[in-house]
Amino acid sequence: MNFNLDKIPDRTQQPRSFGITMVTDKGLSLQDTKDFLSVAAPHVDMAKLAFGTAYVTPNLDEKIKVYQSFNIPVYFGGLLLEAFIIRNQFDDYIEVIKKYGINYFEVSDGSLSIPHAEKCGYIEKLAKLGTVLSEIGSKDKDREHITPPYKWIELMKAEFSAGSQYIIAEARENGTVGLYRDSGEVREGLVQEILTQIPGEKIIWEAPRKDQQLYFLDLIGCNANLGNIAPQEVISLEAMRVGLRGDSFHFFLDGGK
Repeated sequence: MNFNLDKIPDRTQQPRSFGITMVTDKGLSLQDTKDFLSVAAPHVDMAKLAFGTAYVTPNLDEKIKVYQSFNIPVYFGGLLLEAFIIRNQFDDYIEVIKKYGINYFEVSDGSLSIPHAEKCGYIEKLAKLGTVLSEIGSKDKDREHITPPYKWIELMKAEFSAGSQYIIAEARENGTVGLYRDSGEVREGLVQEILTQIPGEKIIWEAPRKDQQLYFLDLIGCNANLGNIAPQEVISLEAMRVGLRGDSFHFFLDGGK
């Protein structure tokens, strides 16, 4: 850091296995990507090219190489995999990821209804090629069929067994499904029950809103894994992680996590 301050919590160091900040890139230009990483790279651990933006992004190969030049894993949003699956083009997806040198993969079922055993099959296949991040919680956008905590845990355990390295707890980009109520309020009982069975270090909590980020930093500590972070929020999130934003100012002064 730029100068010394006492009572700053210990952040994990890159390459991190936890304390992860996952950024959602919804269309940064090539130059914007370079400018963003010139400032934020020390605080970015994964970059997702959101939903299907990889299909329409100009200079995709160059953009991916910019992220990789900073040793930041970059991957395609889970919706793109779903788009290949629904068209019976899973083998073509494999060719695409090989073409672009992608070795992180998101497996989701947010737009396509996939039987869970089939989803685990895709996880198993992709785990042989790299690191799988699988997503749970998208079904909870249907408020009449909220997934109970025990089912979240059951699905998470099955996906870890299939080969996922991390489970992404879903929020979508607006932070109002999955982990959250329509208002964006955290489903605290769900989170706390999950943490009785699943290590927090293996869950990436999608938290696009500041109050959601703050909740997990308060609950888990400065090294909570957080995802769906907008590029322009990375530096302010890192400041909040270490107690240098008004909302978290008192978190670590007593030597806490």
